[in-house]
Amino acid sequence: MNLNKKEILEKTKEMTEDLGYLFIDMDFRGDSRNRILEIYIDKEAGVTVDDCKNVSRAVGDMIEEDGLIVSRYRLDVSSPGIDRPLKFIQQFKRNIGRSFELKLLEDESSSKLEGKLLEVADDDLKFQIKKEIKVINIKKIRSAKVLVRF
Repeated sequence: MNLNKKEILEKTKEMTEDLGYLFIDMDFRGDSRNRILEIYIDKEAGVTVDDCKNVSRAVGDMIEEDGLIVSRYRLDVSSPGIDRPLKFIQQFKRNIGRSFELKLLEDESSSKLEGKLLEVADDDLKFQIKKEIKVINIKKIRSAKVLVRF
């Protein structure tokens, strides 16, 4: 069977958002005998185990009812974790005051910066980079990761 990833992704995103979560991403792994679907969700107050269970049940039921996967599969639902790049403005709002590694889009090349997120306003992010304050539009960011320092 040819797995229709696009349909599964679209329906999962819609269902997740209907349940009140921010759909971050979905990864498909494994082979036709043992598929693994990883769903990453977020919400303002943070994701709990119960949130993951609710999304897993709803998405699992939808996959079964719509016959989207007929082979064995495993469904994993979690928050994106600190190691995954941030994609949406809502994620940045939760990380004000933290340090970031940013890769910016600049023509064909990419420049890399480290800075502390000070403020989020619409699609603009205000960072302190060394002693300079810089406002960067989210559309100019190729990737952004929270830096964990001990």
